[in-house]
Amino acid sequence: MSETRNKRKVVVGVVTSDSMDKTISVKTERLVLHPRFRKYVKRYTGYKAHDEKNDARVGDTVELIECRPLSKTKFFRLQRIVRRGKVSLAAIAAEGGES
Repeated sequence: MSETRNKRKVVVGVVTSDSMDKTISVKTERLVLHPRFRKYVKRYTGYKAHDEKNDARVGDTVELIECRPLSKTKFFRLQRIVRRGKVSLAAIAAEGGES
């Protein structure tokens, strides 16, 4: 039983949205080698994660841990907030928030 709990995936990313109740959207970045040009290209993956206390804010760097499915798209829980981010109101408005 304990050996399966240790194999849970851990993901570190930046919070892109916290507008949902007890849910955050997190974007992670990885580098992939382009097959033709042999150059590294950034690729992004988005995750939905459960944030029980609504602690995380947009711009925070967070650590997520894999868990059982909590909804159709939520398979991760917020483990901890690694670093608080600084986000201006102009950046939130540019991403589609209210001005």
